[in-house]
Amino acid sequence: MADNSLVRRVQESGRRRIHAFIVDAQDYFAAKRGEFTEFNPPRRLRRLAGDEVGFSEVGEEFTKYFVDICGLKPNESILDVGCGSGRIACVLTKYLNPQGRYEGFDIVKEGIEWDNKIIAAKFPNFHFQHSNLYNKSYNPKGKSLSSEYKFPYPDESFDFVFLTSVFTHMLPRDMEHYLSEIVLVLKTDGRCLITFFLLNNEAKELAEAKTECYINFPYQFEGYRANNPRFREAAVAYEEDAIRALYERYGLRIKQPIHYGSWCGRQNYLSVQDIIVAVKNARQNKRGASLSFVHSV
Repeated sequence: MADNSLVRRVQESGRRRIHAFIVDAQDYFAAKRGEFTEFNPPRRLRRLAGDEVGFSEVGEEFTKYFVDICGLKPNESILDVGCGSGRIACVLTKYLNPQGRYEGFDIVKEGIEWDNKIIAAKFPNFHFQHSNLYNKSYNPKGKSLSSEYKFPYPDESFDFVFLTSVFTHMLPRDMEHYLSEIVLVLKTDGRCLITFFLLNNEAKELAEAKTECYINFPYQFEGYRANNPRFREAAVAYEEDAIRALYERYGLRIKQPIHYGSWCGRQNYLSVQDIIVAVKNARQNKRGASLSFVHSV
């Protein structure tokens, strides 16, 4: 007798493949008609880069946070870590002036190619780079490890660095290394905005009460929790206290309050994921600093 759960998974996988084929075909003919010329990537590309849901809405939402919460100015230098197919960059083209500068990198090559063809070609102060890093979910053929990657920019070269839904897909060693690189490329008094799934008493109580969670994290590993034990990078949550300690270690002062998200079933929230805004206090660390997060939680 067949395993019903296996049958259901095979059926669902088949439905997803058929849906993807139909969407790709629709977008192929839309591209032939010239409908993907202005900041509107085909859905297949958005899916590859993890930008499929709420492409323009997310860009508008976070640009508003950058200005209202982080005090972003039109003439500042910005680094977008995990820029995808440009959903936030598209909106920032309307906000940054010619003195401002945007840099973005991502592990999905097709997204970077689109960004350069559509955005950078029109806005000379916008630049995109491909980083061929391994990620089980988004770039399984990547050649290098995120835990060893050096951001390709000079130290203290950015006023503002942001990561949206990046650390929610990174395991502890990679996440901490990226945080150390962020500190290096930030100017003194520079700001960063990073989204997380943060585990604190409220989030855990809501999960235990079986509220309408967007996502939960039942699987415990060393230093983090995961939603899926087989594909851990699909969604990763960290203890809030551990993240606070990590920020302090790297010389990042968290701007209170932390803006908690709706992911765990909260009624009062700012966005879906939790948002931490922080300021670099002073020169911190040198390249090659040892990582401590995994062993300190």
